[in-house]
Amino acid sequence: ANIFIVEMISITMFREIAPLVTAIVIAGRSASSYTAEIGAMKITEEIDAMKTMNFEPTLFLTLPRIFALCISLPLLVFFADIIGVFGGMVIASSSLDVTFIEFINRLHNEVPLKHLILGVFKALFFGFAIAIIGCYRGFQVQNNTTSIGKFTTMSVVNAIFVVILIDAVFSVIFTQMGI
Repeated sequence: ANIFIVEMISITMFREIAPLVTAIVIAGRSASSYTAEIGAMKITEEIDAMKTMNFEPTLFLTLPRIFALCISLPLLVFFADIIGVFGGMVIASSSLDVTFIEFINRLHNEVPLKHLILGVFKALFFGFAIAIIGCYRGFQVQNNTTSIGKFTTMSVVNAIFVVILIDAVFSVIFTQMGI
């Protein structure tokens, strides 16, 4: 039964753990950063200056952040997959006497690539949601410094909640599709 640890580690890491944990960490880091940056720009009237120069601040400040997270989060999830499976391989080797070669062969033969692709695919949507929420809360900041902290906290909480919600929706959809 020890050999089945390969499927358990790799499938759960590829489909759920790596995408969800990575997205939660990035939600805490990037959503707060986006909200604080845009909020500070609003307080220092940089957004008003952009409007005066005929820039559309919503697009000019939001789109690059959306593209950045939609590209970087799937790459970070792929990296988390590699690290997670390697960690599982070390534990399987030390605790269950499953050698690295056996682990890699079983991973290659028994775990379909679709699990890795589904996790990376979900990360694209997580990145989009995190960026939208962080920017939206940044534009809601009023002209006082206490509102930056308030909306930064709200953006992190909202982003984590939405990431978990999107993950649950994907789980239901993938179950209904038989994937």
